[in-house]
Amino acid sequence: MQAKVASMQADYSAMKQAAVVQAARIEQRQAFLSALVEGKTDAKTLAAMVPGDVPTAPLTPLTAPYAKVAQQQDALAGKALALTEGRYRMTADALRRLGVDARRFQRGNPSLGMGGPYEPVTKANISDDADPQFRALFMSWKKMDQLEREVISVPSARPVFLKQVAFTSSYGVRSDPFRGGAAMHAGIDLAGPIGTPIYATADGVVNRAEWANGYGNLVELNHGKGIQTRYGHLSKMLVSAGQRVKRGDLIAKMGSTGRSTGSHLHYEVRLDGRAVNPVPFLQSTDYLLAVQNRTDTRIAMGGPDAN
Repeated sequence: MQAKVASMQADYSAMKQAAVVQAARIEQRQAFLSALVEGKTDAKTLAAMVPGDVPTAPLTPLTAPYAKVAQQQDALAGKALALTEGRYRMTADALRRLGVDARRFQRGNPSLGMGGPYEPVTKANISDDADPQFRALFMSWKKMDQLEREVISVPSARPVFLKQVAFTSSYGVRSDPFRGGAAMHAGIDLAGPIGTPIYATADGVVNRAEWANGYGNLVELNHGKGIQTRYGHLSKMLVSAGQRVKRGDLIAKMGSTGRSTGSHLHYEVRLDGRAVNPVPFLQSTDYLLAVQNRTDTRIAMGGPDAN
């Protein structure tokens, strides 16, 4: 009898310990899911919260309730993974319509500059014994979160208020307003009164704010990831080189300096130094520009020579 009692006590002790382990795992998984869903934590903190992979214990009266909760958490993690991957695809598709590859915003892209101090791999980088499902969820969330944070560098705000300007020249080949004949126009022209406020279309740093030949007074913003915007023919520049600006900050006033036939803004978007059509970027935030037919009238337009 003493041997049987001792055996029963040992079994109960083992079941109790298994229940304690399962309870701790449930709490850890729940904390991770709550932090991810609430979106109030950074990647490094969330990485440290990824639950470990504990082998499933045999069902006992003490562990059965925890097993049911774990199944519910697995289902929730699966839904979160699907939603995270869906959000990433939607953002990537929106960028693709602009001609921008989402991989441009991935850290470690060999075509972009890299650096930073050395930091050894630690537990904060997710341990090898992490729960595979939750590891996959974290990696998917991190990829999505990084992309959504980085797209702030994509020009999409309005450089001027639509009611204050007229669209006078589109991107692409046109008849040069000074020389005649076909010439490449690297941006779009938006005409308005001298002094019309001009705003940064994305977060960035001022590369230059100076006279630049055909552009006249030019402000050039570097948004990172190889993305730049240019604002030409300004009557006044309100920023200086090296200054940080936010999307929507007032950076200049409209004018007719440089190679210009009248007061307007020459606006460019450049990817890796190459000019691309700015109109899709403006339309990406419901800034719908009605492209007017070209006329022979000498309305306000301009832009630098092709060279």
